[in-house]
Amino acid sequence: MKKRYLLLLPAVALLASCEPSIKDEIDSGTYSAGEADFSSYVAVGNSLTSGFMDGTVYRSGQKNSFPNILAGQFKIVGGGEFTQPSYEDDINNVGGLLFAGQPNIGFPSRMIVNMMPGADGNPLGPQNLNKPVTIEATKQQKKAYHNAGVPGAKTFHLIASGYGSLAGLSNGTANPYFVRTATDENATVLGDAMSLKPTFFTNWIGANDVLAYATSGGEGKDQNKLGGLDPKQYGSNDITHAGVFKQVYEGITATLTSQGAKGVVATIPDVTAIPFFTTVPYNPLSPTLIGEANIDQLNGLIGMLKQILAKGGQGDRLQLISKTSATPLLIQDKTLVDMSALLEGGLTQAVGAGLFPIKLSPEQIKFIAISYGQARHATAKDLMLLTSRAKIGAALPQSTGNPAMDGMLKIGVSFPMSDAFVLNPVEQANIKEATVQFNAIIKATAASKGLAVADMNDILNKAVAGLRVEDGQIYTADYFKGMGNLNTVMFSLDGVHLNARGYAFIASEILRTINKHYKASIPLVNPAVYPGPELVVGNK
Repeated sequence: MKKRYLLLLPAVALLASCEPSIKDEIDSGTYSAGEADFSSYVAVGNSLTSGFMDGTVYRSGQKNSFPNILAGQFKIVGGGEFTQPSYEDDINNVGGLLFAGQPNIGFPSRMIVNMMPGADGNPLGPQNLNKPVTIEATKQQKKAYHNAGVPGAKTFHLIASGYGSLAGLSNGTANPYFVRTATDENATVLGDAMSLKPTFFTNWIGANDVLAYATSGGEGKDQNKLGGLDPKQYGSNDITHAGVFKQVYEGITATLTSQGAKGVVATIPDVTAIPFFTTVPYNPLSPTLIGEANIDQLNGLIGMLKQILAKGGQGDRLQLISKTSATPLLIQDKTLVDMSALLEGGLTQAVGAGLFPIKLSPEQIKFIAISYGQARHATAKDLMLLTSRAKIGAALPQSTGNPAMDGMLKIGVSFPMSDAFVLNPVEQANIKEATVQFNAIIKATAASKGLAVADMNDILNKAVAGLRVEDGQIYTADYFKGMGNLNTVMFSLDGVHLNARGYAFIASEILRTINKHYKASIPLVNPAVYPGPELVVGNK
């Protein structure tokens, strides 16, 4: 069997050289485990390990988790039984979770692509599957599984007693996914995994220690800046302090190797390689989308606010809407100096002098001033979250009390989109710094224990440009765009997690790492035989 990955380069470079950037091909007819023992393989990690895709864990999707794919290949060279948490209660194969029989907006059904044409004639696109969720979070299995990936887990959660406590669900100290499997109320994820006496492990933990901050639009705190050394005091979206990460990660690794197990650890991907942050452009507002007939009126509002801000030296925060080209989104940026007092005074004068096109009450003036106090138009340096797409052009969630003003104010167009849907350069810098620190810790810890490292940060960054297998197929880190990239996209519809094809790709990368580091000869898997996004016509 022969399979290898090539970095997709510009055409000129390909003409100049056909050498692959990623090698380590397998062409031996005799497979072996080399220096590794796969008789008891355990996978620890977070959602990326659990098989989470399309916004949830669901019955058929879990079968394509990368650890389950790896376990199938390990069996060829003497690997033992590999178990995963039971999802037999996922009757409709839609994932999601119920809490005491009630749906929870934070744990919805899986996403599909609805190809049914909408009002504009185009497919309706990604949607949550409209079928009942049947998985009960409080139904405890009390069993240790070889796949110990827990969606939402950070490094320190793996060693937290009570993280699987049923009682802890009500106060937010427990994780519902671990509640379903924890062997007792005080069990830890790592402890349950170690009860299976692993001879080999994969450890892909750490992404959530920075990713939760990123996916919240930087709404959490950077504990590196605050010196926060007690995870019990952290918010759910905080960046873990590098000192805490180091201590916990080294402790996890020491435990995993304490019985002589060998393994592979994986680095944390940079958010710029994840379509959740790279799909929505900063300037999607075409004249047609805004409505050419509305532009003059909107520019009247923006122009007046721009003039007032100019008196405080901040006029360049805003720009007029173009009638000929795309205009950037209007966003909130909490790193800016708050100019709401200046705006309130200027608007009050303009309204009083009859210069504002709409009569506003003092309360409405104050609302606009506060809303624009830290507003600016986005630039190419900003990253818009995938979740921002549904907000663009939407009406305000609550009325201003002035119908005319309500009609003018549209999110991202003439009303600032919340900072929670944007990663500004300061937030990106925090993420980058933490990612670099965490990956250095992961690599150093692996080196100290003689473990193999699967550099997922490097491989997924290369996938941004495109990775090509030797038979010509190209795989990318793009979001689903339509039939054109249906067979090449590796990420699921939630934009953060991989799809089955992507997890197969990751499995092959880990297998190549094992083959090289542990002198094994294990056949790779072909990502092409694994499914991508699910297309349906209608969603009933």
